[in-house]
Amino acid sequence: QVQLVESGGGLVQAGGSLRLSCAASGGTFRRYHMGWFRQAPGKERESAAAISRSGLNTYYADSVKGRFTISRDNAKNTVYLRMNSLKPDDTAVYYCAADGSTGFNGGLEEEYDYWGRGTQVTVSS
Repeated sequence: QVQLVESGGGLVQAGGSLRLSCAASGGTFRRYHMGWFRQAPGKERESAAAISRSGLNTYYADSVKGRFTISRDNAKNTVYLRMNSLKPDDTAVYYCAADGSTGFNGGLEEEYDYWGRGTQVTVSS
């Protein structure tokens, strides 16, 4: 059983930056592909970014490409999401998730086995 705890959310002005962190415990972190998902008010949850176990492969939703960067530190059991050039449309609860599949599934939500409780990101205009 993997436990995931997100941090780093907050209120930021449009054009600003934030770095989210997700600390994992209870499992072998390096065995999991990791993803960041987000859910805006009144909308379905969607994928933002994902990273393979080794860190060599990444996936980004079109809406965040060029602005968000996902990374991981397997020694610290932590995955990060660096968010630059934030827009009001990025306002959402951001969730970290772990996928124990053999292959890297990118942003396929149904492949993720464990989820954090989320951290709120609010971007003001």
